[in-house]
Amino acid sequence: MKYGLIAAGQGSRLVADGIETPKPLIRVGGETLLDRLFRIFCENKAESISVIINEEMLQVYDYLMNMKLSVPLNVVVKTTPDSFRSFCELMPFLQDHQVDAGAEYGRDGINHGGKFCLTTIDSIFQESEFASYVQRFLEDETHDALMGVTDYIDDEKPLYVKTNPDTLQISGYANEDYAGSRYISAGIYCMNQRALALLPAAQEAGVHRMRGFQQYLVDAGLQLQAWPFCKVIDIDHASDIEAANELLTQ
Repeated sequence: MKYGLIAAGQGSRLVADGIETPKPLIRVGGETLLDRLFRIFCENKAESISVIINEEMLQVYDYLMNMKLSVPLNVVVKTTPDSFRSFCELMPFLQDHQVDAGAEYGRDGINHGGKFCLTTIDSIFQESEFASYVQRFLEDETHDALMGVTDYIDDEKPLYVKTNPDTLQISGYANEDYAGSRYISAGIYCMNQRALALLPAAQEAGVHRMRGFQQYLVDAGLQLQAWPFCKVIDIDHASDIEAANELLTQ
């Protein structure tokens, strides 16, 4: 399993709250966000980790250069306008060229190799839930993507996920709350190479946000399923750091 980490945001809301530490180096549960996620990735079958940071994160870059991991680490330094463009920059490191070159396909014609997991730097979740989530996708022979969702809504602009209540199959996304809504995106994505291969076409179609890309996958006919996390906290404000620490002690 390859892992991709989007950490290229400016963290402007944290700065406005008086937090001067770059977001990737904020400490939660006694670890920096970088250290925590890298450790969790390595504990969940990581074969490589790729991370993108913006060009102003000199302190974060130095920190990354001094890290010692048990798996290869790829670092991309580029300022991007949004998380989708950051994802595009990580694409070369998430591709499985052996799979693309002719790996076996399942009976349904879907390429089940080359699976990867993509997260944002500030998603705080319970480690046991994440381990179950990754294992479920590795065993999944049906879906192109298993998207992390949560019914805990504490986001300024949440992305609502439309699901079949029985199968949790994803049928679409919505920027606004709607009757019967339950889940929002948790910023945690497991996908296969079939989903990854649609990145260039999505760019050409004018997609410019991760929420747009997820809808693009649904419109393209790919099979997406939701995986509910009990609670996921995004570190956007100073108050979120305290809430994240409380979550990790539960």
